[in-house]
Amino acid sequence: MLVTDLDNTLWDWFDAWYQSFSAMLARLTALSGVPRVELEREIRAIHQVQGTTEYSWLVREVPALVAAAAPNDPAVVFDEAVHVLNSRRKAATKLYPGVRSALDELKSLGVTIVAYTESIAYWTEWRVRHTGLDGVIDVLYSAPDHDWPTGVTAAEVRMLPPSEYGLRKTRHRHVPRGVLKPSVEILHSILNEQGFKPEQAAYIGDSLMKDIVMAQQAGVLDAHAEYGQVQTKNEYDLLRRVSHWSDEDVAREREISRSAGAVIPTIVCHHSFAEVVPLFRRDQV
Repeated sequence: MLVTDLDNTLWDWFDAWYQSFSAMLARLTALSGVPRVELEREIRAIHQVQGTTEYSWLVREVPALVAAAAPNDPAVVFDEAVHVLNSRRKAATKLYPGVRSALDELKSLGVTIVAYTESIAYWTEWRVRHTGLDGVIDVLYSAPDHDWPTGVTAAEVRMLPPSEYGLRKTRHRHVPRGVLKPSVEILHSILNEQGFKPEQAAYIGDSLMKDIVMAQQAGVLDAHAEYGQVQTKNEYDLLRRVSHWSDEDVAREREISRSAGAVIPTIVCHHSFAEVVPLFRRDQV
C-alpha cells in the first residue's frame, strides 16, 4: 500500500492557495479601504477558530469587512474579490507533471493507493475531482468539513447539481476533528482499517516535520517529496501570517526548514512523485 499526502505532493497546493488568496486579499483591501495588515490579523483569528485556511464563509465574518459593508452582506459587496479567489484557484489547481501516469502504473502493479491529508473534506474532494483522481485514489482520509455558520443549511449553499459534490468512486473517511500530523495513532489506524502492516506500506509527503516524522515513528517506509517543499519561498510568509497554525507550530516549522539535518528521510524524491514507483516494482525490490 502507498499512503500519500496530497497538498504539495500530488499537486502544488501552496501555489494555488497563494495565487488565489493573495489576489482576493488585494481586491478586498482596494474595495473596502481596510488596511491589509488589519485584514490579515482578523482573517488569522477566524482561520484559527475554524482550524483551516480555506474557510468558505471568511468574507462574511471578518469584522472589518462586515463594518465596511454594513448594512449589506459583505459577500455581495465584495463579490468581485470572491470571484477572483475562485477563478484563480480553479486555474492554478493541477497535478504535478508525471503524477497521473505514476499513479496509473502503481494501480497496474496492484498497489492500494490511500491519501491522508489535514485539509478539510469539501475542498479536498473538490481538488480530487478537479484533478481527475476520483477512483484513482482508493481511499481518502481527511479532516471533516469546517463548521457552517449558525442557521446555514446545506440546501442553502449547495445550489449546483449533486455531481459537483462528494466523490463517486474514491471512498472517503474522516479523521477526528482537530487531529493534526504527525499522528502515529492515525497512521496506524489507517493501516489497520485497510488491512496492512507497517512493513507492507510506504508513505510519501512533502513535510519533514509532519509526514516524514510520522511515517518513521509508525514504522512505515518514508519517502520525502522534496520537489514539493515551498517553506523557504518569500511568499510563504503570507500563509504563516493568516494560517490557522499556532505560533508554536509556525516557530517549529521555521526552525526545521532552517536545519536541513533535523529530520533525515529514508528515501528522497528530488524531482517528481514518479520516483516513488520503483519501490513497488518487483524487479527492483
